[in-house]
Amino acid sequence: MIDIKPASEDDISAILNMLYVLDRPRPESDTDMIYFEKIIRQYIHNEDKQILLVWLDDQIVGMASIVFIPRLNHKTAELYIPELVVLEKHQSLGIGTRLVESCVYLGRQQDCYRIRLESGNQRKRSHRFYTNLGFVQDSLSFTVPLD
Repeated sequence: MIDIKPASEDDISAILNMLYVLDRPRPESDTDMIYFEKIIRQYIHNEDKQILLVWLDDQIVGMASIVFIPRLNHKTAELYIPELVVLEKHQSLGIGTRLVESCVYLGRQQDCYRIRLESGNQRKRSHRFYTNLGFVQDSLSFTVPLD
């Protein structure tokens, strides 16, 4: 049975493992690990952030991080999803759809004006998934590495 619920501090190790699936940086030192754990704790305890975990048979198989962002040109916040992942062997089972639906529900609860996420150019399958859920590519993202 699929269960989607907010993360707790007991889930930090599993959250880090889910981020590695997205090719996020791994800690290179104990100092890095302390910092990553601190950021995850901030998401868990900050009312403007949240991490949702997907549980299937007592195992975490998916995750989404959420940030409610006030915008200067809107009366209500934007719900931004920095990370969304479902383990590959559990994809195409409806888990990702349920996870996104949970994010939409939270966005509506908070009266957000939209939900935004980014997806790497190489993730064509993810792009089809988001489009099938009603997301529209309405902008481009530009970055400048600073490190």
